[in-house]
Amino acid sequence: MQNISVENKKEMYLDWMIQKSILALGFFLVLSPMLTTIFLLIGSSAWLIKLFLIKECNFKRTIFDIPIACFAGFGAISVFASLDTGFSFYNFYNLMGQYVLVYYLFVQNISTMKQIKQLIIAMLIAGIGAVGYGFYQYIHGIDITSMLWVDGDQFPELKTRVFSTMQNPNIFAGYLLVMLSMFFGVFTKVSSQKIKSSMAILFILFFACLTLTYCRGAILSLALVLAFYGIIKNKRLFFMMIVAGLIVAVFDTSITERIMSAFNADDSSSQMRMAMWESTVAMIIEHPIFGVGWGSYFMVYPYYDFFINNPDVLIVHAHNMYLNIAAEIGLLGFMAFCSVLFGAMHMAFSKPQIRESQLLNGLMLGFGLALACIAVNGFTDYVLFNIELSMLFWIINAFIVIIQRERLD
Repeated sequence: MQNISVENKKEMYLDWMIQKSILALGFFLVLSPMLTTIFLLIGSSAWLIKLFLIKECNFKRTIFDIPIACFAGFGAISVFASLDTGFSFYNFYNLMGQYVLVYYLFVQNISTMKQIKQLIIAMLIAGIGAVGYGFYQYIHGIDITSMLWVDGDQFPELKTRVFSTMQNPNIFAGYLLVMLSMFFGVFTKVSSQKIKSSMAILFILFFACLTLTYCRGAILSLALVLAFYGIIKNKRLFFMMIVAGLIVAVFDTSITERIMSAFNADDSSSQMRMAMWESTVAMIIEHPIFGVGWGSYFMVYPYYDFFINNPDVLIVHAHNMYLNIAAEIGLLGFMAFCSVLFGAMHMAFSKPQIRESQLLNGLMLGFGLALACIAVNGFTDYVLFNIELSMLFWIINAFIVIIQRERLD
C-alpha cells in the first residue's frame, strides 16, 4: 500500500508540473520565446518521466503520427544535403524537437474540458496584452522606415507598422489571424449572448490591430477565408464583412492603398517575391528528393539569385511556405507536412457537431479557419519560419486531434 501511495504521489506531482507548464507555455507563447521554451522543456521532461515511471501511463497514438514521423525523417535526411551540415543539424534538432514535443505534450496530457478552457483563457489574456502593446506602439509611433518593411517611395506616408512582441509585422499578423479565426468560430457556434458579445468585441480589437500591421497577405487571407465560409455557410455574415470592409476602406485609405498594391506589378515587394519564387522553383527542380538542407535556404539562395545580386542582402526564406519547405527538405517531406496541414483542416471542418458543447464546436471551426488562413497566407509569406508561430501551428493541430478523439468531461 505504501508503494502504491508513493507512486500516486509521484503521478500527482508530475501531472501538476505538466499542467502548469502547458498553461505557462500557452500564456508566454506570444510574449517570451525564452520562457516558452523553458516551460516546454519542463513540461516535456515531466511527461517523459511519467511515461517511463508510471505503469498506468500509456502513449496515445494519433492519426498524424506517421505523417509527423515522415516530416521529421525527411527533414533529418535533408541535413546531409546542406552546405553546412553542422548548422542544419543544430537547427533541425532544436526546431523539430520543439515542434514534436509541443504537439505530443498537448495531445498526451489534455483530456478534459476544464483543461481546454484554462489554456484558451491563458492564451487569450496573453493575446490581449500583445494587442494592447501593439496599440501602444501605434499611438507612440515607431519609425520603421529603416527596417525595410515598406517601399518608402511607394508608401512615403507609411511610417508605423505595429509588430508588438513579435519580430516583425508579418509574423504578428500571422498570430492575429489564428486568434481572429478562433473568435469568429466561437461567435458563430455559441448561443450565449454574453459569449457572443465578448467574441465580437475581441474580434474588432484584434482586427483593428491586424490592420495596423499593414500586412497585405494576412488581411487578404482572412478576408478570403471568412468570405468563402460566409458564402457557403452564412450569407448574412458575408454581407456583414462587406460592410465592415467598406467602412475600413473609407476611414483609412492607407490600408486600402496598401492592400491594392499587392496587385500592382510595379510594387517592389511583389517583384522581389516573384523573383524569389522563381529562384526557389529552380532549387526544387535541381534538388527534388532531399532538398537543399533543413534551414539552409539562406545559404543556397545566392547561387540562384538573379534579381537582387547583392551579397550583403540576406534572404532567409522564400516568402512562400510551400516553396520554402519543398526546397529545404524535398518533395517527400513537403507532402508529409501538407498531409498534416490539410488533414487537420479537413478533420476540423468535417467533424460532426458535438451536441454537448457549443464551445467545442466553435473552437473546432475556429481552428479549421486558422489553418485555412495559414494555408492561404502561405502562398505569399512563410510565417511558420518563426518558431513561436510554428509551435502555435502544432498546438492547433493538437487541439483538433484532442477534440476529435476525446469525449471531454
